[in-house]
Amino acid sequence: MCKVLVIDDEQMILSLVEQALLRMNYSVETAENGRKGIDKFDAGRYDLVITDICMPETDGNRVVDHIRHSSRHRTPVIGMSGTPWKLVNHMFDQVLPKPFQLDCLMETAKKLTCRVS
Repeated sequence: MCKVLVIDDEQMILSLVEQALLRMNYSVETAENGRKGIDKFDAGRYDLVITDICMPETDGNRVVDHIRHSSRHRTPVIGMSGTPWKLVNHMFDQVLPKPFQLDCLMETAKKLTCRVS
């Protein structure tokens, strides 16, 4: 079973993304900010990370930078953003501008985890 970490400071988006991924039979863990997301990433093993880009304290750019400089630097990372112009780097495997269709998220997740349903 693929394990996904979802990081977003907006509880509604966190819940929507989590529910969509659970319907696809992914194992999902969530974090409500970038710092907690980095802590969970360091403590666990994930097949995919999905992170908001604009969050207080530690933003998604720092999350992806941390992942890319870790021993698991090849972990696919999807950035979600209502402000894509705030992207600092191009380390994301994919960026989904908010609002996005859930089927677009699910197709992207399948593609990046090489899942066949």
